[in-house]
Amino acid sequence: FLKMKKDKKAFGNVASLKGQKILITGGLGFIGSNLAHRCLELGAEVTIYDCLDPHFGGNLYNIHEIKDSIELLFYDILDFNCISQSIEGKEIVFNCAAATSHTFSMKEPVIDLDVNIRGSINLLEAIRRFNKEVKLVHIGTSTQLGPLQYQPADEKHPEFPTDIYSANKTVSEKYVLIYSKAYNIRATVVRLSNTFGPRASIHSPEFTFNNYFVGLALQRKGITVFGEGKQKRNSIYVDDAVEAILQTSITEQTNGETLFAVGNDHHSVAEIANATVDCMGGTLQFVEWPKKRKSAEIGDAIISNKKIKQILEWVPKDNLESGLIKTKAYYEICLQHYLR
Repeated sequence: FLKMKKDKKAFGNVASLKGQKILITGGLGFIGSNLAHRCLELGAEVTIYDCLDPHFGGNLYNIHEIKDSIELLFYDILDFNCISQSIEGKEIVFNCAAATSHTFSMKEPVIDLDVNIRGSINLLEAIRRFNKEVKLVHIGTSTQLGPLQYQPADEKHPEFPTDIYSANKTVSEKYVLIYSKAYNIRATVVRLSNTFGPRASIHSPEFTFNNYFVGLALQRKGITVFGEGKQKRNSIYVDDAVEAILQTSITEQTNGETLFAVGNDHHSVAEIANATVDCMGGTLQFVEWPKKRKSAEIGDAIISNKKIKQILEWVPKDNLESGLIKTKAYYEICLQHYLR
């Protein structure tokens, strides 16, 4: 059992999770499946918990290489009995279960509310009642902030989200922090921003825009950018995001904290599209903003990663270009499994 260190930071990469019993909710999705692969590499015993709802980006192919090395539970996070039974004996829980589409949340707000809020409450109550010793890492998003009042934005920035998904992620984060303080639960929130890389849902604009750009480019299709695409974004390659998430799980220094795990650099949407086309193919075109999308656009979204660097001494290794090269190498041999 890898003991937590109360007075020491988690320096550098996570060296070992040998023997750790880990539960990953939403483990068939983009972030969850990459976490599962890395946890196995580090010697952990991994259980994936996922209902494989077609709206939420899970893909069985994401675990085809490791399916015989994990426990896979096809359960819904809305089922309190199932999630309660599944956390028994676990030492770390990564909560990646979420409805993640901004546009879907506006069409089906009740579904989004159920998954992102009631699902989180179910997990927190299960931990409170049946396994208060577990370490919980909850995945949040930079879009919780809405239009930025100052840049680079940090963890103290006010939150005025512009869509139902982001609003519900804000609320679920607050529940995690409330439970952490009220019940002395060891919990951390890691907010991600435009994560890209292998095992993402690249087939639909419902998910992260830069991963959809990847899917279009690999099919030699046109990438459409609204307006001039000047709005700036941080992005992060998935391996760097996973390393940050893992580091938060092995130290007491992150308990009760919210941390932005984002890349060092920021690029405009047009620059991200151009880099994707240059690396993978396809074409690029600029069109006028659709009215429905324009209303939710927040402008530049430049985020600071200063806090997570100070606490963990975590530093992202990949930039946009190197991440795209690795992403291309992954999908070139299995693209058909992600075009559904």
